[in-house]
Amino acid sequence: MTQHLHRRTFLRSAGVAIALPALDCMVPAIAAFQQTDRSEPRRMVAINMELSFHPPNLMPEKSGRDYETTRYLEPLTDLRNDFTVISGTSHPDVDGGHAASKSWLTGAAHPGAANFKNSISMDQLAAKEIGLQTRLAYMSLGGGGISVSANGVKIRGVPWPSHYFNKMFLDGRPREKADQIERLREGRSVLDTVMEASRRMRNRVSQQDQQKLDEYFTSVREAEQQLHKSEQWQQKPKPEVDATAPNDIRDQTRMIERARQLYDIMYLAIQSDSSRLITYTIGDSSHVPQLPGISMNYHDLSHHGQDPEKLKQLSTVESEHVKAFGDFIRRLKETKEGDSHLLERTMVMLGSHMHSGGHNNRNLPTVLAGGGFRHGQHLAFDQDNNEPLANLYVSMLQRLGLEVDQFASSTGTMTGLDIHS
Repeated sequence: MTQHLHRRTFLRSAGVAIALPALDCMVPAIAAFQQTDRSEPRRMVAINMELSFHPPNLMPEKSGRDYETTRYLEPLTDLRNDFTVISGTSHPDVDGGHAASKSWLTGAAHPGAANFKNSISMDQLAAKEIGLQTRLAYMSLGGGGISVSANGVKIRGVPWPSHYFNKMFLDGRPREKADQIERLREGRSVLDTVMEASRRMRNRVSQQDQQKLDEYFTSVREAEQQLHKSEQWQQKPKPEVDATAPNDIRDQTRMIERARQLYDIMYLAIQSDSSRLITYTIGDSSHVPQLPGISMNYHDLSHHGQDPEKLKQLSTVESEHVKAFGDFIRRLKETKEGDSHLLERTMVMLGSHMHSGGHNNRNLPTVLAGGGFRHGQHLAFDQDNNEPLANLYVSMLQRLGLEVDQFASSTGTMTGLDIHS
């Protein structure tokens, strides 16, 4: 006979308690971990410019492969066939100016609303599938944070490169490692205890609810597998790299140097295959950059109002950011990996949740480099009836090996973005 259960029922055993899901809805299971061929890993980096760009300096006027190089793209001329410039895309229901940063990688509607609830970001969706293949399932760098968990919670960015350098390359003291492994084992013990209690509960509910519970406890068991994999990584020796631990630059006026430090740590993560999913938010917006000729803070410059002096200074700041991005992808291209190079197997997306510093969330500027796509073009979609930016995300997720045909507002993959044959 089916027994009615209180909606706040917990499984309890040996002092352990875990809340049950609502049995009138399905609980999505975490995708099972599947080891892929490590000889050809696929990776993704997503870089968000909080204040966007002055569009005429970045976006070409002409579409296609014979577009004229713009001011910001000029230093990347040698990489022209390694990236695609994309215009005329956006998330249909994402608005709110700066607030739209919350939804740049999620596509969740109306991020400025009081009742806004975010959804999982595309990098975290990928992390559920491939994150366990590396020591770090993902990396979130810079200020703020653009990654969002499955529960809609923002994952804070880490502005200090030493944090990740230590995680990737420095071994802790033996006692510290032992304590960490013990904590992981305790977590697995909790799950084992609860799973035993779950088997007893199955006899108290209807057949339909048994199926729902099976779904839920499948996700619990897969969480246990993640803990086990984390323990394995703790026991493996860390890779050795020809690099010294960075001295974090705390002075936010040195924003280009700070950016280059974070690009360095991203490069080391990719080179050592310590992580395959990286997000980076470029901020420091309330400070006056230490650059020749700059006298105003970055945020004020972005609200230039077509003032010639502000535009001149803004162009200097943004040019330096694009140069740092170019040096990063150039370095990836120059680093061999098997019969190819790191850039061929790493998608690097540079963009923003705003069209410019004027808080417009339409016609978002995007540059996609690497990843094995046929680049060397300007993909220009309708400036009035934008292509869903999520179509690009579907293309990128598929390139990572995920069996995904829909994400957020997508209508398919991105038209015109083809893979090398």
